[in-house]
Amino acid sequence: MPNQDQELLADFDRLPDAAGVPVGVVAGLFSVTAKSVWQRSRAGHLPQPRRFGTRCTRWNVGELRAALGAAN
Repeated sequence: MPNQDQELLADFDRLPDAAGVPVGVVAGLFSVTAKSVWQRSRAGHLPQPRRFGTRCTRWNVGELRAALGAAN
């Protein structure tokens, strides 16, 4: 996981609900690989990512918090 992903993961609780995080952070939150994040998103088990251009995809922090709460 790149340093920026590690920093975002460590600060996840302080991020606003409207923030977006990359796949590496989502993988860390759910303790899975990036490939599993994509598979679970396609299957509807995780929130759908938002695409910003052709090379920027982010997951909404508020939706991830809801998914984490539902998993507990």
